[in-house]
Amino acid sequence: MKPRRPLVGWLLIAPSLIGVTAFLILPVILAFVVSLFRWDLLGTREFTGLDNYTTLITGGALTNSLLVTAIFTLISVPVSLALGLGLATQLVRAVPGSALVRVVVVIPWVSAPLALGVVWKWIFQPSAGALNQVLGVRIEWLTDPSLALPAVAFVAIWQNIGYTSLFFQAGLSKIPTSIYEAATLDGANAAQSLWHMTVPLLRPTTFFLAVTQVVASFQVFDMVYALTGGGPQHRTEVIATLVYNEGFGASRLGRASAVAVILFLILVVITLIQQRYFSRRITYDMS
Repeated sequence: MKPRRPLVGWLLIAPSLIGVTAFLILPVILAFVVSLFRWDLLGTREFTGLDNYTTLITGGALTNSLLVTAIFTLISVPVSLALGLGLATQLVRAVPGSALVRVVVVIPWVSAPLALGVVWKWIFQPSAGALNQVLGVRIEWLTDPSLALPAVAFVAIWQNIGYTSLFFQAGLSKIPTSIYEAATLDGANAAQSLWHMTVPLLRPTTFFLAVTQVVASFQVFDMVYALTGGGPQHRTEVIATLVYNEGFGASRLGRASAVAVILFLILVVITLIQQRYFSRRITYDMS
């Protein structure tokens, strides 16, 4: 008797399901359980119900972190997508030297964010930093409350351009050249072809990049911690930094877990909204 196909399918994906359950599903469940307790990692746990959530919602720390993270995302994600698309349209032409440029622009993305943060912190130094030396002025890039977050967002954009351009190059290579030839015969210029043809046909790639970049921006920590540590005046304290400060700085593991659960729920909602928006606007047939 031949085994039923559904059973064979479940057996084939069982190793992956074990990893997903152990490293994704169980941590979320444990974080929710811990968020219901008051625990300093050393003493006994005290069940407090939803008090951690109530304290976070009524306090100002969570609101500030959500606002900072939202502003950071609104700055970094659209700009990195736009610049990545612009770079991809140039690199896809396979001009001499384009292969070297691809390697160079990807290096920041594959580098450790913490190391990049340390390097850029030196570049942004007000007195001996490379940027101020070139500009010939003294600007407090990382200590001025009005400049710190844009400076951090700039580093994130610089890091992610190579990542987004690679995916856009892959998407551009799948668009038939006959479409552009027909558009040229109809009198469309380069800008019109880009806006009315390239951008709509790249929506599957844009959807993937938008989801992954938004999720990554809401989880950013290493680079921000290396650059500013969450300051000045909490102007760069993103949600992940708040989780770190609550869990390891203030030894409030329950409250840190509550922040992590709230972050998880926010990301689920944002992803569902993005999926609903793009689902009716994505074209996969390019024939």
